[in-house]
Amino acid sequence: MLSIDGCLSRLMGVPGARSVTLVDCATGLCVASAGREDVVDRHENAAGTTEVVRAILADPAMSSTSTGDDIEEIIVCGANGYHLLAAVGTSADALLFLHLLIDRTQGNLALARHRLQTMVQEMAGPERAR
Repeated sequence: MLSIDGCLSRLMGVPGARSVTLVDCATGLCVASAGREDVVDRHENAAGTTEVVRAILADPAMSSTSTGDDIEEIIVCGANGYHLLAAVGTSADALLFLHLLIDRTQGNLALARHRLQTMVQEMAGPERAR
């Protein structure tokens, strides 16, 4: 099994990857990060993306369950890039998520999603295998 740094390093190998952050949704804190910090500070990144994830998980309209715990991935499309937010694990109380920022012109959204999903499955272990 890869270390957290090894996982983040592999995600930075995705074409167009600018940064990747592993975030603890319970606290809004950055657990680990890799890539460019000139784009956004990793702590600001963790706090901001946590608010997005919490809002979506709490909104029953965004989910087929009242707790919103079936959301696995959130994609935000910006003018210059894509923000991919993927849940690691299944418990909303102990949710970790990955935030992968991909450059819009140099990246490939489909490939980035595939690699992110593969990494999430490896990090979450057998409970998340499909």
